[in-house]
Amino acid sequence: MANSSSPEAPLPVGKVSALIGGWIDRLGAVWVEGQITQLSRRPGAGVVFLTLRDPQADVSLTVTCFRSVFDQVADVVQEGARVVVHAKPEWYAARGQLSLRAAEIRPVGLGELLARLEQLKRRLAAEGLFAEGRKQRLPFLPQCVGLVTGRGSAAERDVLENARRRWPAVRFEVRNVPVQGVSAVERVSAAVRELDEHPEVDVIIVARGGGSVEDLLPFSDEGLVRLVAAARTPVVSAIGHEPDQPLLDFVADLRASTPTDAAKRVVPDVGEELAKVRQLRDRARRHVRARVEREQHGLDGLRSRPSVAAPHRMLDGRHQEVEGLLERARRTLRHRLDHAQSDLGHTLARVVALSPAATLERGYAVLQRADGSVVTDPAQVAAGEGLHARVAGGGFDVAVAAAADRAANQRER
Repeated sequence: MANSSSPEAPLPVGKVSALIGGWIDRLGAVWVEGQITQLSRRPGAGVVFLTLRDPQADVSLTVTCFRSVFDQVADVVQEGARVVVHAKPEWYAARGQLSLRAAEIRPVGLGELLARLEQLKRRLAAEGLFAEGRKQRLPFLPQCVGLVTGRGSAAERDVLENARRRWPAVRFEVRNVPVQGVSAVERVSAAVRELDEHPEVDVIIVARGGGSVEDLLPFSDEGLVRLVAAARTPVVSAIGHEPDQPLLDFVADLRASTPTDAAKRVVPDVGEELAKVRQLRDRARRHVRARVEREQHGLDGLRSRPSVAAPHRMLDGRHQEVEGLLERARRTLRHRLDHAQSDLGHTLARVVALSPAATLERGYAVLQRADGSVVTDPAQVAAGEGLHARVAGGGFDVAVAAAADRAANQRER
């Protein structure tokens, strides 16, 4: 470059920037270690921007990466974390700015450990070990509680004292084991397995006080987590303090924030339960009393109705109506009988008036021939024929002296 430029023939800025970009492109990808001082993740953006600083040299570089690259460590990498980045240097010629395009980001130290735990957590969650549907409900009043904790630890004291203060009759099966170090996972797993097979243990508490991430690491062991997930007895995790969350917390049937909280969640308080019993009893009495009073009020309302309070009044009214109807029926029947009797008298008088006997009593006679036929015409008889004459007082026989002239008889009529 020095040979191709002079005060009389200087290189333009753009040419110099392009030359620098060419040299940087030939550098290739490099591994860079530094501390994240700025982190920009815009919602919806596909690129994440980082500022990587060297604390000793006080030098910073801008790092860009795709969101998919950063999401792999997003849960354990924040501002201030130390990381190792596999990136390719890039030169932005228009601005004369150097940046790094990251293809992989790895946490350093504690961050690396947290990243591995996060990957294990995601894998176990994908298998369904943390699902709420597989968690068991704790018994209301366990007769025997299994406790896995350190010997003479504050966690053991907190669980035992608080549990017995709440329910003095509760029994414990305590297994003292190392809760940190190389043998912690094996001893804790053996204790959990033994208590799970114990016929009298109703619930198991795994308790430990607070500590660093490294101290609580045994309770994120994959073997122990899978053992707790397969346990038939409900397991309560009481590891560390509220911010501490080993993987055992996610797979346990119940997570307690502290060992003291575990005792309160597992064993009911006898005083509180007696108070609840009294409240429920009083509430039941109030409900029964209110129900009885409501029914009594309804019964009183029914009894106050006229049809129930004085039922004879309705009967009296109906009795009067029946009496009136009976009297009306009697009058109607008498009237109809009288009317029928009068009609019968008139009919009888007409019958008597029209009777042949009445005609005979006026002096008329009925002539019958020997065969019983009535003589209605003189031409029907012959001279000397015997007839029977019937009059009002009886009958007698007569003889025809001579046949009368029909024409003369007609004239007489």
